[in-house]
Amino acid sequence: MNIEVTRINQNIENDPSAYVKNVNEDYIFRLNRIVDEIEKESRKKSVILLSGPSGSGKTTTAMMIEQLLEERGHETHMISMDDYFCPLTEHEKYLLTQGTIDLESPDRIDKELLNEQINALAQGEEIEVPKYDFTTSSRVSSGRKVKIKKGDIVIFEGIHALNPAVITVPDQFLMKIYVSVRTRVTCDDIVLHPSKVRLLRRMIRDKNFRKRSLRETLNMFENVEIGENKYIMPYKHRADFDVDTFIAYEMSAYREPLLDELHKMTDAPQLADVIRVLEALNPIERENITPDSLICEFIGK
Repeated sequence: MNIEVTRINQNIENDPSAYVKNVNEDYIFRLNRIVDEIEKESRKKSVILLSGPSGSGKTTTAMMIEQLLEERGHETHMISMDDYFCPLTEHEKYLLTQGTIDLESPDRIDKELLNEQINALAQGEEIEVPKYDFTTSSRVSSGRKVKIKKGDIVIFEGIHALNPAVITVPDQFLMKIYVSVRTRVTCDDIVLHPSKVRLLRRMIRDKNFRKRSLRETLNMFENVEIGENKYIMPYKHRADFDVDTFIAYEMSAYREPLLDELHKMTDAPQLADVIRVLEALNPIERENITPDSLICEFIGK
């Protein structure tokens, strides 16, 4: 799907608050159609696997699906696959300081524990969800116990959730969702690739919450994309549901916080199309972005 800058601008000029409301409601409408299907299968398939690349909005989408299911009376539990990372050895911690360890690799996941616990949940058994401490690169006790009854749902969210080398549980217990930006923004001769939207999401998130410069995020993104093309994209066809997480007004929300700094990055030609699109967009005021917007994952509430 493509969307023209002129169309976005017209909607912002007419009524930005109404535009935000309509776009948000459309996203929830599309998620509700997926929840309809999840509900039909919930007695046979109690585990949802949700995957997507960095900046795809998978965490917020998983939380939205969780809320929609709970509104329909399904007790729902969300579990991050990050908590199944293998603890790093002392040697691996050293490699981490040198930047020579592949943290995106599915080998970082404790597959035996993950599949054992998914199987246990599907059989109605209780598990204690692990907790990964990123400050020490080790696993600690969470004390969080999960056991599901008929009609309950567990959502496992993570970049490797659709990789059959990671998840070996039979499909008869599983529903699979892939989320990412799929829409392309067009402006004159430019057709902006969806990965550039995800890059902007990471830039504004890293600037706001991780104290990283835009250049640091850009430098990291190339390696992130290599990992995505190697470990995530090849398995998106396995999903039962595909969610386009593009939010039509989002680049207008990123324009003011990012554009001046992007202009200074004159030695990054790969940003030329992003800059031109942002320049052509009307900005949208932060006060118009409501807390139910998916992009609050990146700009904050």
